[in-house]
Amino acid sequence: MLRLFATPGGLVVEDAGRFLAPAKLTLDDVFRSASPTAEVRAALNGARVLTSLPDPLAPIQSQEVWAAGVTYLRSKSARMAESKDAGGGSFYDRVYDAERPEIFFKATPHRVAGPGGLVRIRADGKWNVPEPELTLAINTGGEIFGFTIGNDMSSRDIEGENPLYLPQAKVYDRSAALGPCLVIADSPPGGETAIQLCIRRDGAEVFRGETSVGRIKRPLASLAEWLYRENSFPNGAYLMTGTGIVPPDDFTLRSGDEIRIRIEPVGELVNRVA
Repeated sequence: MLRLFATPGGLVVEDAGRFLAPAKLTLDDVFRSASPTAEVRAALNGARVLTSLPDPLAPIQSQEVWAAGVTYLRSKSARMAESKDAGGGSFYDRVYDAERPEIFFKATPHRVAGPGGLVRIRADGKWNVPEPELTLAINTGGEIFGFTIGNDMSSRDIEGENPLYLPQAKVYDRSAALGPCLVIADSPPGGETAIQLCIRRDGAEVFRGETSVGRIKRPLASLAEWLYRENSFPNGAYLMTGTGIVPPDDFTLRSGDEIRIRIEPVGELVNRVA
């Protein structure tokens, strides 16, 4: 297993507890490679050894970020409840059980916040939540080669008003966060892997929730296959895999809130709301 950190000075690779700075390696190189692990290990020959890790950025260069929805039973129930007045609740019930998953575009690199960065809530949204998600790294050939933590910021009231408003509820500046690193591994994390969310406000915890990777209904490889079906990604892509943690209906984010998402072995992604 390797952990890749994007930093202001270039990529840093954590391997067996050492931080190594290869002379020539970019995230685009990794995502374009048919053998990402071999690509990284070859670049480590002659790499500088660092005594500490510089502050990391979002682990993204030219990749698009997409997302899968309604992959957890909890997510299906929440979406049906928020859309009941608009008559769209049954859409989510049907897609949860359908062969074809819900997959939607989420962000381009400039819309993505990194570790310690600011995420945003829409000024015209009144019911805003974070959605903590295991996020798959998929190379140009459509193969999953790693994963990171993703935060799919969402305006629940906008999506609930009409399902056709989903792009406005999901896609806007700083509507996504990734990090703190990209883990390259032979397989995604096992079903027992915990996904944890903590939200703090004025120094006090106001929400905490936990789910696991094993509660995702669809096979992760199937989600990747559907994303790449009739679609091409010259620089690879990230795919958020849905959320199973939904704050209560009376909760909405406020400016200044701190969002902490933990998935091992990625670590913890921390962001504040602008």
